[in-house]
Formats: sequence, C-alpha cells, structure tokens
Amino acid sequence: MPSTDSHGKEESVWVPAGTIEQIPVGQGRCVLTGARQIALFRLRSGEVYALDAVCPHRGGPLAEGLVGRETVICPLHAFKFSLRDGRGLDNDFSVKSYPVELRDGNLFVGFPAGDGPHTVADGGA
Repeated sequence: MPSTDSHGKEESVWVPAGTIEQIPVGQGRCVLTGARQIALFRLRSGEVYALDAVCPHRGGPLAEGLVGRETVICPLHAFKFSLRDGRGLDNDFSVKSYPVELRDGNLFVGFPAGDGPHTVADGGA
C-alpha cells in the first residue's frame, strides 16, 4: 500500500519521462515505464498530461489520438477521454491518469509509491 505524506495525500515516485521538446505541441507521445506504457500529451496551452497509453475499449494507441483542449480521441473507434482524469466522456470506460511535473524543461511522471519499478524509455510512438 502506498505511503501517505503528513497531509494524508498519497506519495508519488517521480520518474523522468524525457524533455518537453520531445512532445510536439498539440500531440501525444508514448513512453515506457517498466512494463507500463504511458501517453504524454502537450496541449497548445502548454499543459502536459499523462494517461495509460492503451484505450480500454479495444487497445487503441491513445498517444496517436486526436488531442483537443483537454481531451484525446482514440484513433481506433473515436472514444473520447478527459486528459485531466482519464474518464470516458462519451463512453463508460476510463484510463488511469498520472500527475506530470515540468522541471527545467524535463518532464516527470508521478506514480504511486510502491507501484513497482519505474524506468522510462522512449516508446517510439
């Protein structure tokens, strides 16, 4: 079970996920962390979001989806998901979302403490 900080919030393990320049504005990219694929999305507003990279409907590559204001549309069957929390906006599915921090041009994704080994490599998506 993940530990909590003094305010009762779940602690995170922050894993480097490349640089902001590696994600074109208005697009997504896939990175691998351990056995998990994470899709990183860089919005035109400058915000960056992270979701599990695979659509729960039929395994579509979410990083290759159409990115909107705060949504991504799966390229396989056009299911729409919120980038903020991963919930399905026009469907009953959801994907896990992760916090992202930008530090001096470098991206870090937060995973719950104790959630397994975390090393990141470019997924090539």
